[in-house]
Amino acid sequence: MVDLDLHSLARQLGSCNNYGSIYRGRQLHILFLKSGVLHSVLSIGNRLLQMYSRCNSMREAQQLFEEMPKRNCFSWNTMIEGYLKSGSKGKSLELFDSMPHKDAFSWNVVISGFAKEGDLEVARRLFNEMPWKNGIAWNSMIHGYACNGRPKEAVGLFKDLSLNPLERLCGDTFVLATVVGTCTNLGALDCGKQIHARIVVDEVEFDSVLGSSLVNLYGKCGDIDSANHVLNLMKEPDAFSLSALISGYASCGRMNDARRIFCLKSSACVVLWNSMISGYVANNEALEALELFNNMRRYGVQEDYSTFASVLSACSTLGIIDQGKQVHAHVYKVGFTNDIIIDSALVDMYSKCRRPDDACKVFSDLQAYDTILLNSMITVYSNCGRIDDARQIFETMPSKSLISWNSMIVGFSQNGCPIEALDLFCEMNKLGLRMDKFSLASVISACASISSLELGEQIFARATIIGLEFDQIISTSLVDFYCKCGLVEHGRKLFDRMMKSDEVPWNSMLMGYATNGHGIEALNVFDQMRSVGVQPTDITFVGVLSACDHCGLVEEGRKWFYAMKLDYHINPGIEHYSCMVDLYARAGLLEDAMNLIEQMPFKADTSMWSSVLRGCVAHGNNILGKKVAKRIIDLDPENSGAYVQLSGIYATFEDWGRSAQVRKLMYDKKIPKVPGCSWADSLTS
Repeated sequence: MVDLDLHSLARQLGSCNNYGSIYRGRQLHILFLKSGVLHSVLSIGNRLLQMYSRCNSMREAQQLFEEMPKRNCFSWNTMIEGYLKSGSKGKSLELFDSMPHKDAFSWNVVISGFAKEGDLEVARRLFNEMPWKNGIAWNSMIHGYACNGRPKEAVGLFKDLSLNPLERLCGDTFVLATVVGTCTNLGALDCGKQIHARIVVDEVEFDSVLGSSLVNLYGKCGDIDSANHVLNLMKEPDAFSLSALISGYASCGRMNDARRIFCLKSSACVVLWNSMISGYVANNEALEALELFNNMRRYGVQEDYSTFASVLSACSTLGIIDQGKQVHAHVYKVGFTNDIIIDSALVDMYSKCRRPDDACKVFSDLQAYDTILLNSMITVYSNCGRIDDARQIFETMPSKSLISWNSMIVGFSQNGCPIEALDLFCEMNKLGLRMDKFSLASVISACASISSLELGEQIFARATIIGLEFDQIISTSLVDFYCKCGLVEHGRKLFDRMMKSDEVPWNSMLMGYATNGHGIEALNVFDQMRSVGVQPTDITFVGVLSACDHCGLVEEGRKWFYAMKLDYHINPGIEHYSCMVDLYARAGLLEDAMNLIEQMPFKADTSMWSSVLRGCVAHGNNILGKKVAKRIIDLDPENSGAYVQLSGIYATFEDWGRSAQVRKLMYDKKIPKVPGCSWADSLTS
């Protein structure tokens, strides 16, 4: 009866599996010690060792181990595994080396333990010393190499296994699945096909794990027909296999085939729904993605972080802020708000939907960040003019990527801080950091802002040294740079010989001509752009209307202003209205200018009213001029130009009293008249 009770108590040790239950384990230890069975029954000692190891109390385990009169392989293996799991790799290895008789489990424990920890040199040494290697050891090493960024060594080790005539483990399905997965990560389709051929020749049993890895290999490497063939060979394809094939079809743009595979499962799990939704997003079919998400909710399938990330990306693509906010509310409701992937997607969604304040609000509520999220916030803050906040994030980032540096340089350039952009570029150079086309293009744009010809050409020389002189992004920045330095001919020569794969270089050349007063040439570029099938954008039309403005082409400007919406489905922005108001005012069509201001969906700023005022002065419409000047003063009480023009208008009417009164008002308010000036940049070394 006593023996039965002791064995019953020994089984209770199995329930002591965390530090909170160690007190019960210690009581049982004392009981076994007092009863005298601890040193006479080896299995009791081994169970106690297991208990202390599970409870992460290796000090007590070691003490018991040293007191045990007899030990077997199980005792040694328990201690070795316990030390490995507690992070004491050195102690584990020391114990393994002193172990008198090692069995297969002993070798497997240390090899897999060190491989999982990424200590591959030690793992490989032990693997090489192992007298009889089994499937677990081979798989641990191959998997260790694959998971620690050394896929070539993983494939190389499998080749060693294949070439060894004494080894019969090439047919181990876990080993094969691991090496096929490694080929997938490498994009090594040919190597994966060779392994598949070996599987067929050796008549390896085709289980779901191996089948899934092959489907994933072919799907991700673009061999969709082979992926489909493997899937058809599987008796019951699992969700992972179907998901891999759906993703493969999606990556090739074959969404109808992806939907067909999706519909094979009558009750699809969240993995399959996610594959379809992300596939639609990747293929610019965001509306279909949102529709599928709504169906998913109707079927009662629980979303995960991947679902929300894809759906928020769809909202970003479409710019649908209302739908994005609904998804945000649902994310909050189901408790995914502290997931960094979803937080990044929310910031990106609000930013792309032109709601930077909401993006900043999301960021301010976060508790954890990664480099990708911080990079996004540098861009968000820069886009809404909060350059100091962007700088603070950059300077306090624990780990900066190349994107971090590029985002900050672009932020400085966009916010009128070209000197800071150049300083940051110089710091990159001093630190020996790698630069790419985005770094160089951004800093060339900064040079363009200050018309620093010499420095810009030095940076282009740097681009040439690293082989980027023919890159479209660099070339486009140079076109813009030369035009802003007044060297339009240089810009045109570069433009004529560069590759033009989209509208960006065309816009740069067109704007370059327009801002330098070459309106006819700008319109010729616009004609060439359309003749080669490049679709104009809102930036294109800013250049076109500026060109018409400079040349006084009223009817041409009017035609393209209304064609924007009718023919190209682009809603005119405030920049387009400003160009048209200035064009009308210069031509003396002041009534048309005023009508346009009244009709536009924006509030006119001082710049737009100043255009009208200049038109009034030039064409002698003093009555309207007085009204406009007073409007400017109301909007900007410090605007000296409006006071001067208003004073001049009164003088034209020979109303000397009011003219003097306006001048006195300027004096009393201490508003200085801005003197005329010229500016030139001189670069000193």
